[in-house]
Amino acid sequence: MLTAKDIMSTDCITLAPETDIATAAKTLIDNKINGVPVVDNGEVVGVLCQADLVAQQKKITLPSFFTLLDGVFPLSSHDELEREVKKIAALTVADAMTPAPIFITPDTNMEDLATMMANEKLYTLPVLEDGKLVGVVGKEDVLKTLLQG
Repeated sequence: MLTAKDIMSTDCITLAPETDIATAAKTLIDNKINGVPVVDNGEVVGVLCQADLVAQQKKITLPSFFTLLDGVFPLSSHDELEREVKKIAALTVADAMTPAPIFITPDTNMEDLATMMANEKLYTLPVLEDGKLVGVVGKEDVLKTLLQG
Protein backbone atom coordinates (compact mmCIF):
# COMPACT_ATOMS: atom_id res chain seq x y z
CA MET A 1 0.00 0.00 0.00
CA LEU A 2 1.21 3.50 -0.86
CA THR A 3 2.23 5.81 1.97
CA ALA A 4 3.01 9.51 2.20
CA LYS A 5 6.72 8.87 1.69
CA ASP A 6 5.93 7.25 -1.69
CA ILE A 7 4.13 10.30 -3.08
CA MET A 8 5.35 13.33 -1.11
CA SER A 9 7.44 16.14 -2.54
CA THR A 10 10.69 16.35 -0.61
CA ASP A 11 11.93 19.56 -2.21
CA CYS A 12 9.70 21.68 0.04
CA ILE A 13 8.91 25.27 -0.70
CA THR A 14 8.17 27.08 2.56
CA LEU A 15 7.34 30.57 3.70
CA ALA A 16 8.17 32.46 6.88
CA PRO A 17 5.41 34.03 8.99
CA GLU A 18 6.72 37.54 8.27
CA THR A 19 6.58 37.08 4.46
CA ASP A 20 4.34 39.70 2.84
CA ILE A 21 1.14 38.57 1.10
CA ALA A 22 2.23 39.66 -2.41
CA THR A 23 5.40 37.56 -2.17
CA ALA A 24 3.41 34.60 -0.85
CA ALA A 25 0.89 34.81 -3.72
CA LYS A 26 3.72 35.05 -6.27
CA THR A 27 5.39 31.98 -4.71
CA LEU A 28 2.20 29.91 -5.04
CA ILE A 29 1.53 31.06 -8.60
CA ASP A 30 5.11 30.78 -9.87
CA ASN A 31 5.48 27.26 -8.48
CA LYS A 32 1.96 26.18 -9.53
CA ILE A 33 1.16 24.91 -6.04
CA ASN A 34 -1.95 25.11 -3.89
CA GLY A 35 -0.24 25.70 -0.56
CA VAL A 36 2.96 25.75 1.44
CA PRO A 37 4.01 25.04 5.01
CA VAL A 38 4.86 28.12 7.07
CA VAL A 39 8.07 27.53 9.01
CA ASP A 40 9.44 29.57 11.91
CA ASN A 41 12.80 28.58 13.43
CA GLY A 42 12.55 25.11 11.89
CA GLU A 43 9.04 24.45 13.24
CA VAL A 44 5.93 24.18 11.06
CA VAL A 45 3.57 26.80 12.52
CA GLY A 46 0.95 26.91 9.79
CA VAL A 47 -0.06 26.28 6.20
CA LEU A 48 -0.86 28.98 3.66
CA CYS A 49 -3.12 27.92 0.80
CA GLN A 50 -4.55 29.70 -2.21
CA ALA A 51 -7.93 29.70 -0.42
CA ASP A 52 -6.41 31.75 2.42
CA LEU A 53 -5.35 34.40 -0.09
CA VAL A 54 -8.62 34.32 -2.01
CA ALA A 55 -10.37 35.04 1.30
CA GLN A 56 -8.78 38.50 1.22
CA GLN A 57 -11.03 39.44 -1.68
CA LYS A 58 -14.33 38.49 -0.05
CA LYS A 59 -16.89 40.57 1.77
CA ILE A 60 -17.05 40.43 5.55
CA THR A 61 -19.92 38.23 6.68
CA LEU A 62 -21.66 40.15 9.41
CA PRO A 63 -22.99 37.97 12.20
CA SER A 64 -26.70 37.27 12.42
CA PHE A 65 -28.55 38.05 15.62
CA PHE A 66 -31.80 36.97 17.19
CA THR A 67 -33.79 38.63 19.92
CA LEU A 68 -35.43 36.96 22.86
CA LEU A 69 -37.15 38.80 25.70
CA ASP A 70 -35.51 42.11 24.72
CA GLY A 71 -32.07 40.47 24.62
CA VAL A 72 -29.91 40.40 21.47
CA PHE A 73 -27.86 37.26 20.90
CA PRO A 74 -25.31 36.63 18.11
CA LEU A 75 -25.66 33.38 16.13
CA SER A 76 -21.91 33.19 15.52
CA SER A 77 -19.01 33.86 17.83
CA HIS A 78 -17.12 37.12 18.07
CA ASP A 79 -13.92 35.08 17.59
CA GLU A 80 -15.06 33.86 14.15
CA LEU A 81 -15.72 37.43 12.99
CA GLU A 82 -12.37 38.56 14.38
CA ARG A 83 -10.53 35.74 12.54
CA GLU A 84 -12.34 36.58 9.30
CA VAL A 85 -11.49 40.29 9.54
CA LYS A 86 -7.85 39.47 10.39
CA LYS A 87 -7.57 37.19 7.34
CA ILE A 88 -9.15 39.75 4.99
CA ALA A 89 -6.84 42.51 6.25
CA ALA A 90 -3.71 40.31 6.35
CA LEU A 91 -0.44 41.92 5.39
CA THR A 92 1.76 38.95 6.26
CA VAL A 93 1.58 35.19 5.97
CA ALA A 94 1.17 34.92 9.76
CA ASP A 95 -2.15 36.78 9.54
CA ALA A 96 -3.51 34.82 6.56
CA MET A 97 -2.28 31.28 7.26
CA THR A 98 -4.14 28.45 8.92
CA PRO A 99 -2.26 28.04 12.22
CA ALA A 100 -1.50 24.75 13.99
CA PRO A 101 -1.89 22.68 10.82
CA ILE A 102 -2.81 19.04 10.64
CA PHE A 103 0.21 17.07 9.53
CA ILE A 104 1.00 13.51 8.57
CA THR A 105 4.02 11.25 8.93
CA PRO A 106 5.93 9.50 6.13
CA ASP A 107 4.16 6.26 7.10
CA THR A 108 0.60 7.64 6.81
CA ASN A 109 -1.16 5.41 4.31
CA MET A 110 -2.81 6.70 1.17
CA GLU A 111 -6.37 5.96 2.33
CA ASP A 112 -5.92 7.91 5.57
CA LEU A 113 -4.37 10.96 3.94
CA ALA A 114 -6.95 10.98 1.12
CA THR A 115 -9.73 10.75 3.71
CA MET A 116 -8.21 13.67 5.63
CA MET A 117 -7.97 15.76 2.48
CA ALA A 118 -11.53 15.02 1.42
CA ASN A 119 -13.26 15.25 4.80
CA GLU A 120 -11.37 18.23 6.19
CA LYS A 121 -10.85 20.05 2.85
CA LEU A 122 -7.08 20.05 3.42
CA TYR A 123 -5.14 20.08 0.18
CA THR A 124 -1.63 20.69 1.50
CA LEU A 125 -0.42 18.32 4.22
CA PRO A 126 3.02 18.82 5.75
CA VAL A 127 4.88 15.56 6.37
CA LEU A 128 6.75 15.64 9.67
CA GLU A 129 9.21 13.14 11.06
CA ASP A 130 10.57 13.67 14.57
CA GLY A 131 9.06 17.16 14.49
CA LYS A 132 10.93 18.17 11.32
CA LEU A 133 9.45 18.90 7.90
CA VAL A 134 10.54 16.15 5.49
CA GLY A 135 7.97 16.62 2.73
CA VAL A 136 4.60 17.86 1.60
CA VAL A 137 1.67 15.97 0.11
CA GLY A 138 -0.63 18.03 -2.07
CA LYS A 139 -3.84 17.06 -3.82
CA GLU A 140 -1.93 16.79 -7.10
CA ASP A 141 0.38 14.16 -5.55
CA VAL A 142 -2.69 12.08 -4.73
CA LEU A 143 -4.18 12.58 -8.20
CA LYS A 144 -0.96 11.37 -9.84
CA THR A 145 -1.45 7.98 -8.20
CA LEU A 146 -4.57 7.51 -10.32
CA LEU A 147 -2.35 7.53 -13.40
CA GLN A 148 -0.13 4.76 -12.06
CA GLY A 149 -1.84 1.61 -12.89
